[in-house]
Amino acid sequence: MTDATDITVHRGLFSSVDLYVEDSGGTGRPVVLIHGWPLSGASWSAQVPALRGAGYRVVSYDRRGFGRSDKPARGYDYDTFAEDLQSILEALDLRDVTLVGFSMGGGEVARYVAKYGQDRLHSVVFAAAVPPYLAKTDDNPDGPLDQATADGMESGLKDDRDAFFPQFVHQFYTADGVLKATPAQVDEAVALAQQSDQKAALGAMEAFATTDFRDDLTKVTVPALVIHGAADGVVPFEGSGKRTHAAIAGSELVVVPDAPHGFNVTNAEEFNRALLAFLAK
Repeated sequence: MTDATDITVHRGLFSSVDLYVEDSGGTGRPVVLIHGWPLSGASWSAQVPALRGAGYRVVSYDRRGFGRSDKPARGYDYDTFAEDLQSILEALDLRDVTLVGFSMGGGEVARYVAKYGQDRLHSVVFAAAVPPYLAKTDDNPDGPLDQATADGMESGLKDDRDAFFPQFVHQFYTADGVLKATPAQVDEAVALAQQSDQKAALGAMEAFATTDFRDDLTKVTVPALVIHGAADGVVPFEGSGKRTHAAIAGSELVVVPDAPHGFNVTNAEEFNRALLAFLAK
């Protein structure tokens, strides 16, 4: 396995915004990791070594407004997020790529396919992902996010983000009322969340809560894996992963028992085993 110090950091390659991108390089098939809200590419720390050890070229990045990327005043919508992703694939000339989208990152995967097609793609992964459509509306009665909950999240972040993030991270790592993360894992996630810009955090929250990906998912024809925690209390499986699996013909489904939303951290061994098995096919 290549040492972490061999990772190349790319900056200034992207036309619309300066994104922080980590790239393991090498000749292996590229796997691009797209993080969840309100974290950064550092949230993939349990996956990068496993993927590199299996011979893949691993690219992760901080979404605009989060982590170490620039924090512009606007552009926190999925069309722009997909454009940022395309700029990375083009700048690094990545082909035969597997896109792995966690939580709101699954929205980037769906919108990317709808906007830019699949010419650069080998496969896609939706991990605890927000598609097909989180908001509970008249025409989306199975959406798992009701308006009262969405309003509560927004007001909590606006009123006191220093109190909101620890509460949210505990929910992120809790399954059936039991916190599955260690204190160090909780502290790390809170620290990553605190790196987010407030405008970015609010804008991205609105985007993942209200964007309809149902039509986008119909464009996915490359091999697809849907992987979800059975006890996800942030993006519940029944309203998201189960429906995404049904929407993508031929997709594979892995449901990890007793796993919370942040199961790539709390259940990293099971998560990595499923991901590597899918990539090997």
